[in-house]
Amino acid sequence: MPQKLSVGDRAPDFTLTDKDGKPVSLADFRGKWVVLYFYPRDNTAGCTTEAIDFSALRTDFAKMNTVVIGISADSAASHAKFAAKHDLTVLLLSDPDHLALAAYGVWQKKKMAGREYMGIVRSTFLIDPRGTLREIWNKVTVKAHAETVHRTRCRLS
Repeated sequence: MPQKLSVGDRAPDFTLTDKDGKPVSLADFRGKWVVLYFYPRDNTAGCTTEAIDFSALRTDFAKMNTVVIGISADSAASHAKFAAKHDLTVLLLSDPDHLALAAYGVWQKKKMAGREYMGIVRSTFLIDPRGTLREIWNKVTVKAHAETVHRTRCRLS
């Protein structure tokens, strides 16, 4: 059974590698707001749209002391190609061992065409500067999601 996090819980810490292979921890961003979004796979239609939409709002988020981080199980090399191909400006982290994915409860059993498999359920977490979960979006629909997260962050200013 995946971990069930709730608003008000402490955000689970993690250390993962970025697209350049450098370690990045959630704790590195203490004192900032964090938009942490989990997505299934680099270079798929929905994941590309989501990454481009968050990248387009990165400057607006930065003005509100907010960093945007995307996490998938793809490799750092895959993230590097994905970021370069689409001019992405959000921080992409690699979680091939599913450590953060499991801690946030997004690594779950999924079904498609009658087949069951383990995969990432597209989800977003808004974390305040003290490391507390302030908002959670589960089973995200990509269309206008980045704007919804941005509006929520503006409201919490």
